[in-house]
Amino acid sequence: MNHIALKMLMGDKSKYIGIVMGLTFASLIMTQQPAIFLGLMTRTYSFISDVGLPDIWVMDSKVQFVDDIKPLQDTELYRVRGISGVEWAMPMYKGLLKARLTDGRFQTCNVVGLDDATLIGGPPVMLEGKIEDLRRSDSVIVDIDGARDKLGKPSPIPGGKRIPLKVGDSLELNDHRAIVVGIAKVSRTFQSQPVVYTTYSRAKSYAPRERKLLSFILVKAKKGQNLAELTRRIREATGLAAYTQEEFKTLTYEYFMHNTGIPINFGTSVLLGFIVGAAIAGQTFYNFTLGNLLQFGVLKAMGTSNWILLRMILLQAVLVGSIGYGLGVGLTALFGHAMRHSILAFRFPWQLLIFSGAGVSLICVFAAMISIVKVIRLEPAIVFKG
Repeated sequence: MNHIALKMLMGDKSKYIGIVMGLTFASLIMTQQPAIFLGLMTRTYSFISDVGLPDIWVMDSKVQFVDDIKPLQDTELYRVRGISGVEWAMPMYKGLLKARLTDGRFQTCNVVGLDDATLIGGPPVMLEGKIEDLRRSDSVIVDIDGARDKLGKPSPIPGGKRIPLKVGDSLELNDHRAIVVGIAKVSRTFQSQPVVYTTYSRAKSYAPRERKLLSFILVKAKKGQNLAELTRRIREATGLAAYTQEEFKTLTYEYFMHNTGIPINFGTSVLLGFIVGAAIAGQTFYNFTLGNLLQFGVLKAMGTSNWILLRMILLQAVLVGSIGYGLGVGLTALFGHAMRHSILAFRFPWQLLIFSGAGVSLICVFAAMISIVKVIRLEPAIVFKG
Protein backbone atom coordinates (compact mmCIF):
# COMPACT_ATOMS: atom_id res chain seq x y z
CA MET A 1 0.00 0.00 0.00
CA ASN A 2 2.91 2.35 0.64
CA HIS A 3 4.09 1.79 -2.93
CA ILE A 4 0.61 2.63 -4.24
CA ALA A 5 0.53 5.80 -2.12
CA LEU A 6 3.84 6.96 -3.56
CA LYS A 7 2.77 6.13 -7.12
CA MET A 8 -0.40 8.17 -6.61
CA LEU A 9 1.62 11.08 -5.20
CA MET A 10 4.22 11.21 -7.97
CA GLY A 11 1.81 10.35 -10.76
CA ASP A 12 0.64 13.96 -11.02
CA LYS A 13 4.01 15.68 -11.37
CA SER A 14 2.67 19.25 -11.48
CA LYS A 15 0.81 18.93 -8.17
CA TYR A 16 3.67 16.98 -6.60
CA ILE A 17 6.19 19.70 -7.52
CA GLY A 18 3.71 22.39 -6.41
CA ILE A 19 3.42 20.87 -2.91
CA VAL A 20 7.20 20.47 -2.59
CA MET A 21 7.85 24.05 -3.76
CA GLY A 22 5.29 25.42 -1.31
CA LEU A 23 6.92 23.59 1.59
CA THR A 24 10.39 24.59 0.36
CA PHE A 25 9.37 28.25 0.36
CA ALA A 26 7.89 27.96 3.86
CA SER A 27 10.97 26.15 5.18
CA LEU A 28 13.29 28.73 3.58
CA ILE A 29 11.46 31.71 5.08
CA MET A 30 11.09 30.10 8.52
CA THR A 31 14.83 29.34 8.60
CA GLN A 32 16.42 32.25 6.76
CA GLN A 33 14.57 35.11 8.45
CA PRO A 34 15.20 33.86 12.03
CA ALA A 35 18.86 33.27 11.08
CA ILE A 36 19.19 36.90 9.97
CA PHE A 37 17.32 38.02 13.10
CA LEU A 38 19.64 36.03 15.39
CA GLY A 39 22.68 37.36 13.54
CA LEU A 40 21.44 40.92 13.96
CA MET A 41 20.68 40.46 17.66
CA THR A 42 24.09 38.84 18.22
CA ARG A 43 25.71 41.97 16.83
CA THR A 44 24.06 44.09 19.51
CA TYR A 45 26.43 42.59 22.10
CA SER A 46 29.32 41.56 19.82
CA PHE A 47 31.62 44.13 21.46
CA ILE A 48 31.06 42.48 24.86
CA SER A 49 31.90 39.07 23.37
CA ASP A 50 35.14 40.38 21.88
CA VAL A 51 36.30 41.68 25.28
CA GLY A 52 36.49 38.23 26.79
CA LEU A 53 39.04 38.59 29.61
CA PRO A 54 37.06 40.52 32.30
CA ASP A 55 34.53 38.70 34.48
CA ILE A 56 32.50 41.78 35.43
CA TRP A 57 31.59 45.07 33.72
CA VAL A 58 31.03 48.08 36.01
CA MET A 59 29.20 51.16 34.72
CA ASP A 60 26.71 53.88 35.58
CA SER A 61 23.49 52.47 37.00
CA LYS A 62 21.44 54.17 34.24
CA VAL A 63 23.17 52.35 31.38
CA GLN A 64 20.60 50.35 29.36
CA PHE A 65 22.83 48.64 26.76
CA VAL A 66 26.46 48.52 25.67
CA ASP A 67 26.32 51.64 23.47
CA ASP A 68 24.35 53.68 26.01
CA ILE A 69 27.45 55.31 27.46
CA LYS A 70 27.07 57.36 30.64
CA PRO A 71 30.63 58.30 31.69
CA LEU A 72 32.04 57.99 35.20
CA GLN A 73 34.72 59.90 37.06
CA ASP A 74 38.16 58.28 37.04
CA THR A 75 38.07 58.11 40.83
CA GLU A 76 35.45 55.34 40.60
CA LEU A 77 38.18 53.05 39.25
CA TYR A 78 40.10 53.21 42.54
CA ARG A 79 36.96 52.55 44.57
CA VAL A 80 36.31 49.37 42.61
CA ARG A 81 39.95 48.26 42.96
CA GLY A 82 39.63 48.46 46.73
CA ILE A 83 36.71 46.00 46.94
CA SER A 84 37.43 42.56 48.40
CA GLY A 85 37.52 39.81 45.76
CA VAL A 86 38.73 42.03 42.89
CA GLU A 87 41.99 40.80 41.36
CA TRP A 88 42.30 43.78 38.99
CA ALA A 89 40.13 46.55 37.57
CA MET A 90 41.02 48.43 34.37
CA PRO A 91 39.50 51.50 32.71
CA MET A 92 37.95 51.54 29.23
CA TYR A 93 36.81 54.42 27.08
CA LYS A 94 34.16 53.76 24.41
CA GLY A 95 32.64 56.50 22.32
CA LEU A 96 31.63 57.67 18.86
CA LEU A 97 34.12 60.09 17.32
CA LYS A 98 34.37 61.49 13.81
CA ALA A 99 37.45 60.58 11.79
CA ARG A 100 38.60 62.88 9.00
CA LEU A 101 39.98 60.87 6.09
CA THR A 102 42.64 61.81 3.53
CA ASP A 103 40.03 62.87 0.96
CA GLY A 104 38.33 65.21 3.45
CA ARG A 105 35.39 62.94 4.19
CA PHE A 106 34.19 62.38 7.75
CA GLN A 107 33.35 58.96 9.15
CA THR A 108 31.92 58.18 12.58
CA CYS A 109 33.97 55.52 14.36
CA ASN A 110 33.69 53.49 17.55
CA VAL A 111 36.82 54.55 19.42
CA VAL A 112 37.92 52.22 22.21
CA GLY A 113 40.52 53.34 24.74
CA LEU A 114 42.46 50.57 26.54
CA ASP A 115 44.40 50.75 29.79
CA ASP A 116 47.82 52.20 28.92
CA ALA A 117 49.80 49.67 30.95
CA THR A 118 48.01 46.38 30.27
CA LEU A 119 45.99 47.08 27.07
CA ILE A 120 43.23 44.85 28.47
CA GLY A 121 40.09 44.85 26.32
CA GLY A 122 41.92 44.92 22.99
CA PRO A 123 40.87 43.27 19.72
CA PRO A 124 40.54 39.46 19.83
CA VAL A 125 42.57 38.81 16.65
CA MET A 126 45.44 40.84 15.19
CA LEU A 127 45.92 40.44 11.43
CA GLU A 128 48.77 42.93 11.06
CA GLY A 129 51.00 44.48 13.69
CA LYS A 130 50.90 43.81 17.45
CA ILE A 131 48.66 45.23 20.13
CA GLU A 132 51.78 46.45 21.96
CA ASP A 133 52.33 48.86 19.06
CA LEU A 134 49.60 51.02 20.61
CA ARG A 135 52.28 52.34 22.96
CA ARG A 136 53.84 54.21 20.05
CA SER A 137 53.09 57.88 19.61
CA ASP A 138 49.70 58.71 17.98
CA SER A 139 49.08 55.01 17.24
CA VAL A 140 45.73 53.34 16.58
CA ILE A 141 44.54 49.90 15.47
CA VAL A 142 41.56 49.66 13.08
CA ASP A 143 39.31 46.72 12.27
CA ILE A 144 39.73 45.04 8.89
CA ASP A 145 36.18 45.70 7.68
CA GLY A 146 36.45 49.41 8.43
CA ALA A 147 39.92 49.59 6.85
CA ARG A 148 38.65 48.02 3.63
CA ASP A 149 35.43 49.99 3.32
CA LYS A 150 34.45 53.10 5.28
CA LEU A 151 37.96 54.18 6.25
CA GLY A 152 39.50 53.27 2.90
CA LYS A 153 41.18 55.77 0.60
CA PRO A 154 39.35 56.91 -2.55
CA SER A 155 40.03 55.04 -5.76
CA PRO A 156 41.99 56.91 -8.47
CA ILE A 157 39.34 55.67 -10.91
CA PRO A 158 35.96 57.42 -10.49
CA GLY A 159 33.45 54.93 -9.08
CA GLY A 160 36.18 52.36 -8.46
CA LYS A 161 36.69 50.24 -5.36
CA ARG A 162 38.19 52.05 -2.37
CA ILE A 163 41.83 51.38 -1.48
CA PRO A 164 42.07 49.67 1.94
CA LEU A 165 43.75 51.50 4.81
CA LYS A 166 47.17 49.98 5.56
CA VAL A 167 49.66 50.03 8.42
CA GLY A 168 51.51 53.33 8.25
CA ASP A 169 48.55 55.32 6.89
CA SER A 170 47.10 58.14 8.95
CA LEU A 171 43.79 59.83 9.67
CA GLU A 172 42.50 62.53 12.02
CA LEU A 173 40.39 61.98 15.12
CA ASN A 174 38.91 65.22 16.45
CA ASP A 175 41.79 67.19 14.86
CA HIS A 176 44.41 64.84 16.35
CA ARG A 177 46.77 62.83 14.14
CA ALA A 178 46.33 59.05 14.34
CA ILE A 179 48.73 56.60 12.70
CA VAL A 180 47.57 53.06 11.89
CA VAL A 181 49.97 50.54 13.50
CA GLY A 182 47.78 47.43 13.22
CA ILE A 183 44.81 45.80 11.54
CA ALA A 184 42.50 43.65 13.70
CA LYS A 185 39.61 41.28 13.13
CA VAL A 186 36.60 42.08 15.32
CA SER A 187 32.95 41.07 15.26
CA ARG A 188 30.72 43.45 13.34
CA THR A 189 28.71 45.78 15.55
CA PHE A 190 24.99 46.47 15.29
CA GLN A 191 25.58 49.73 13.40
CA SER A 192 28.58 48.30 11.50
CA GLN A 193 30.75 51.34 12.18
CA PRO A 194 34.56 51.09 11.99
CA VAL A 195 36.24 50.23 15.30
CA VAL A 196 39.40 52.11 16.27
CA TYR A 197 41.52 51.00 19.26
CA THR A 198 43.97 53.22 21.10
CA THR A 199 45.19 53.78 24.66
CA TYR A 200 42.93 55.18 27.36
CA SER A 201 44.93 58.39 27.82
CA ARG A 202 45.06 59.01 24.08
CA ALA A 203 41.34 58.30 23.69
CA LYS A 204 40.63 60.96 26.32
CA SER A 205 42.66 63.47 24.31
CA TYR A 206 40.69 62.54 21.17
CA ALA A 207 37.33 62.86 22.90
CA PRO A 208 35.57 66.21 23.37
CA ARG A 209 36.41 67.86 26.69
CA GLU A 210 34.17 66.53 29.45
CA ARG A 211 34.47 66.19 33.21
CA LYS A 212 33.72 62.45 33.01
CA LEU A 213 35.22 60.19 30.34
CA LEU A 214 35.44 56.73 31.94
CA SER A 215 32.93 54.50 30.09
CA PHE A 216 33.44 51.11 31.75
CA ILE A 217 35.51 49.49 34.47
CA LEU A 218 36.62 45.98 33.53
CA VAL A 219 36.98 43.71 36.57
CA LYS A 220 38.67 40.35 36.98
CA ALA A 221 37.58 38.37 40.02
CA LYS A 222 40.05 36.50 42.20
CA LYS A 223 40.26 32.77 41.67
CA GLY A 224 37.36 30.95 43.35
CA GLN A 225 35.41 34.15 43.90
CA ASN A 226 31.64 33.90 43.46
CA LEU A 227 30.75 36.38 40.70
CA ALA A 228 27.20 37.00 41.90
CA GLU A 229 28.49 37.84 45.37
CA LEU A 230 31.22 40.10 43.97
CA THR A 231 28.81 42.04 41.73
CA ARG A 232 26.56 42.55 44.77
CA ARG A 233 29.49 43.93 46.81
CA ILE A 234 30.49 46.28 43.99
CA ARG A 235 26.94 47.63 43.69
CA GLU A 236 26.61 48.15 47.44
CA ALA A 237 30.03 49.78 47.87
CA THR A 238 29.95 52.10 44.85
CA GLY A 239 26.31 52.57 43.88
CA LEU A 240 27.27 51.63 40.30
CA ALA A 241 25.83 48.87 38.14
CA ALA A 242 27.89 45.67 37.94
CA TYR A 243 27.12 42.82 35.55
CA THR A 244 28.83 39.61 34.61
CA GLN A 245 29.60 39.28 30.92
CA GLU A 246 26.49 37.14 30.30
CA GLU A 247 24.29 39.50 32.32
CA PHE A 248 25.52 42.49 30.31
CA LYS A 249 24.84 40.63 27.06
CA THR A 250 21.33 39.82 28.28
CA LEU A 251 20.75 43.45 29.30
CA THR A 252 21.74 44.64 25.83
CA TYR A 253 19.78 41.92 24.04
CA GLU A 254 16.61 42.59 26.01
CA TYR A 255 16.86 46.33 25.37
CA PHE A 256 16.78 45.78 21.61
CA MET A 257 14.06 43.15 21.95
CA HIS A 258 11.74 45.42 23.95
CA ASN A 259 12.56 48.85 22.51
CA THR A 260 12.94 48.29 18.78
CA GLY A 261 10.70 46.94 16.03
CA ILE A 262 13.18 44.26 14.98
CA PRO A 263 11.36 41.25 16.55
CA ILE A 264 8.00 42.34 15.12
CA ASN A 265 9.42 42.85 11.62
CA PHE A 266 11.14 39.48 11.45
CA GLY A 267 8.29 37.73 13.29
CA THR A 268 5.86 39.04 10.66
CA SER A 269 8.06 37.65 7.86
CA VAL A 270 8.22 34.23 9.52
CA LEU A 271 4.45 34.20 10.11
CA LEU A 272 3.78 35.15 6.47
CA GLY A 273 6.10 32.38 5.33
CA PHE A 274 4.19 29.89 7.47
CA ILE A 275 0.76 31.10 6.28
CA VAL A 276 1.72 31.19 2.59
CA GLY A 277 3.39 27.79 2.82
CA ALA A 278 0.37 26.32 4.60
CA ALA A 279 -2.01 27.82 2.03
CA ILE A 280 -0.04 26.58 -0.98
CA ALA A 281 0.72 23.13 0.41
CA GLY A 282 -2.77 22.70 1.93
CA GLN A 283 -4.65 23.72 -1.20
CA THR A 284 -2.41 21.74 -3.56
CA PHE A 285 -2.54 18.64 -1.35
CA TYR A 286 -6.33 18.93 -1.09
CA ASN A 287 -6.64 19.26 -4.89
CA PHE A 288 -4.35 16.25 -5.23
CA THR A 289 -6.69 14.26 -2.95
CA LEU A 290 -9.76 15.37 -4.91
CA GLY A 291 -8.07 14.24 -8.11
CA ASN A 292 -7.46 10.81 -6.60
CA LEU A 293 -10.85 10.30 -4.94
CA LEU A 294 -11.70 7.62 -7.50
CA GLN A 295 -8.60 5.61 -6.60
CA PHE A 296 -9.32 5.97 -2.87
CA GLY A 297 -12.91 4.88 -3.55
CA VAL A 298 -11.69 1.76 -5.35
CA LEU A 299 -9.42 0.91 -2.42
CA LYS A 300 -12.30 1.38 0.01
CA ALA A 301 -14.57 -0.79 -2.14
CA MET A 302 -11.91 -3.51 -2.08
CA GLY A 303 -12.03 -3.48 1.73
CA THR A 304 -9.18 -1.15 2.61
CA SER A 305 -9.74 0.29 6.08
CA ASN A 306 -9.78 3.99 6.92
CA TRP A 307 -6.64 3.48 9.02
CA ILE A 308 -4.67 2.21 6.02
CA LEU A 309 -5.91 5.09 3.86
CA LEU A 310 -4.96 7.51 6.63
CA ARG A 311 -1.51 5.97 6.78
CA MET A 312 -1.13 6.36 3.03
CA ILE A 313 -1.98 10.06 3.18
CA LEU A 314 0.36 10.60 6.11
CA LEU A 315 3.16 8.86 4.19
CA GLN A 316 2.57 11.20 1.27
CA ALA A 317 2.61 14.24 3.60
CA VAL A 318 5.79 13.08 5.36
CA LEU A 319 7.57 12.53 2.04
CA VAL A 320 6.77 15.94 0.55
CA GLY A 321 7.40 17.58 3.93
CA SER A 322 10.84 15.99 4.27
CA ILE A 323 11.84 16.96 0.73
CA GLY A 324 10.54 20.52 1.09
CA TYR A 325 12.17 20.92 4.51
CA GLY A 326 15.51 19.62 3.26
CA LEU A 327 15.48 21.89 0.22
CA GLY A 328 14.52 24.94 2.31
CA VAL A 329 17.19 24.34 4.93
CA GLY A 330 19.76 23.60 2.23
CA LEU A 331 18.98 26.85 0.39
CA THR A 332 19.27 28.73 3.70
CA ALA A 333 22.68 27.21 4.37
CA LEU A 334 23.85 28.09 0.85
CA PHE A 335 22.55 31.63 1.31
CA GLY A 336 24.43 32.01 4.60
CA HIS A 337 27.62 30.61 3.06
CA ALA A 338 27.37 33.00 0.10
CA MET A 339 26.83 36.00 2.43
CA ARG A 340 29.54 35.09 4.95
CA HIS A 341 31.87 37.90 3.82
CA SER A 342 29.15 40.50 3.32
CA ILE A 343 27.72 43.02 5.78
CA LEU A 344 24.60 40.88 6.21
CA ALA A 345 24.06 39.50 9.72
CA PHE A 346 23.49 35.74 9.67
CA ARG A 347 23.63 33.13 12.42
CA PHE A 348 22.44 29.54 11.91
CA PRO A 349 22.40 27.55 15.21
CA TRP A 350 21.06 24.01 15.31
CA GLN A 351 17.97 25.14 17.23
CA LEU A 352 16.72 26.79 14.04
CA LEU A 353 16.54 23.36 12.38
CA ILE A 354 14.11 22.25 15.08
CA PHE A 355 12.09 25.49 14.80
CA SER A 356 11.65 25.31 11.03
CA GLY A 357 11.12 21.54 11.18
CA ALA A 358 8.27 22.03 13.64
CA GLY A 359 6.76 24.69 11.35
CA VAL A 360 6.92 22.45 8.28
CA SER A 361 5.47 19.56 10.33
CA LEU A 362 2.47 21.71 11.32
CA ILE A 363 1.90 22.64 7.68
CA CYS A 364 2.05 18.98 6.65
CA VAL A 365 -0.36 17.98 9.44
CA PHE A 366 -2.76 20.73 8.33
CA ALA A 367 -2.53 19.64 4.68
CA ALA A 368 -2.97 16.00 5.59
CA MET A 369 -5.93 16.61 7.92
CA ILE A 370 -8.10 18.36 5.33
CA SER A 371 -7.39 15.49 2.92
CA ILE A 372 -7.97 12.78 5.53
CA VAL A 373 -11.39 14.18 6.41
CA LYS A 374 -12.42 14.04 2.74
CA VAL A 375 -11.20 10.45 2.29
CA ILE A 376 -12.77 9.15 5.52
CA ARG A 377 -16.15 10.59 4.52
CA LEU A 378 -15.83 9.07 1.03
CA GLU A 379 -18.48 6.49 0.10
CA PRO A 380 -17.14 3.49 -1.85
CA ALA A 381 -20.25 3.61 -4.04
CA ILE A 382 -18.75 6.63 -5.83
CA VAL A 383 -16.71 4.18 -7.88
CA PHE A 384 -19.85 2.75 -9.47
CA LYS A 385 -21.53 6.06 -10.28
CA GLY A 386 -21.92 7.19 -13.90
